[in-house]
Amino acid sequence: MAKDKKNNQEDNLIEVESALTKTEQYLEGNQKMISILVGAIVIVAVGYLGLNKFYLEPRKTEAQDQMFMAQTYFEKDSFNLALNGDGNNPGFLDIADDFGSTDAGNLANYYAGISYLNMGQYDKAIDHLKKFDTDDLLLGPISVGAQGDAQRELGKTEKALDLYTEAYKMNDNDLTTPIYMLKAGELLESSNKSADALKLYETIKEKFPESNEGRSIDKYIARAKAKMNS
Repeated sequence: MAKDKKNNQEDNLIEVESALTKTEQYLEGNQKMISILVGAIVIVAVGYLGLNKFYLEPRKTEAQDQMFMAQTYFEKDSFNLALNGDGNNPGFLDIADDFGSTDAGNLANYYAGISYLNMGQYDKAIDHLKKFDTDDLLLGPISVGAQGDAQRELGKTEKALDLYTEAYKMNDNDLTTPIYMLKAGELLESSNKSADALKLYETIKEKFPESNEGRSIDKYIARAKAKMNS
């Protein structure tokens, strides 16, 4: 029994030695290829770090700095200056084009879209809002809802309703959800779908009674019921 155990150990040792020998032979035979592969990985890693430190981070900072005046004009409702700049400072359009790969460049599309919406240029508003990408719990629904506003102004009520519905379903919060529920309800009412509108109004009353929409929702509920009974 001890002899068999000894033989098994010797066999295992031979297999390990054989495996090590084969590995050594592979490494020796492919040393050049392995060196090239390792070198390529190092170059990519160093290149990425260099790109991030010496290009992306400075561009991010520059884009944020250039956003300041455009945001100032936006807050003053000077939408043309916010969009196109004042000759010394760029507007959202240039920032979106020049710094599209940065967070500020992405946000510039949002501001540009809202600016165009306020200026009555609805197709341009939609184009820029579609380019805006965010996971923000408030800006996400507002961006989608603003597209709904633009579609509504263009007379495309079905598209507007779809966008309002998407906006209020994105996440439940006391700010954006009742706003777009109410807008969706009003569109449903105008399309002779008062029963569907009533469901949304009653949801606002139940879930968001302290919101601006919730405090005035009773008149919408009464109006929808009156239409259903007429």
